[in-house]
Amino acid sequence: VQLQASGGGLVQAGGSLTLSCAASGNIFSINVIAWYRQVPGKQRELVAAILSGGSTNYADSVKGRFTITRDNTENMVYLQMNSLKPEDTAVYYCNVKTVTGISYWGKGTLVTVSS
Repeated sequence: VQLQASGGGLVQAGGSLTLSCAASGNIFSINVIAWYRQVPGKQRELVAAILSGGSTNYADSVKGRFTITRDNTENMVYLQMNSLKPEDTAVYYCNVKTVTGISYWGKGTLVTVSS
């Protein structure tokens, strides 16, 4: 499975961004698609995840502000980020886990939120 993330950039606090992740390869083995983020010196943390059945899971810090969606016809997953805060600044990574438990990572995309 190959992943290509895009959509990062610089935005003012209170603004919005949409991240996109394109999946290719053995996509039929994908069970969970998720977005993680990481800031220097800290562990990578889960932001949002969507399961193959459509159920979603969010970090408490982004609930009500971020929305993860999945377009199976286009093999895309999106992360709509609203009401962005400076503490959302991070490198965001797309991740998939297959039904056999294998994890794949895409290259990160930087999101910078200015105050």
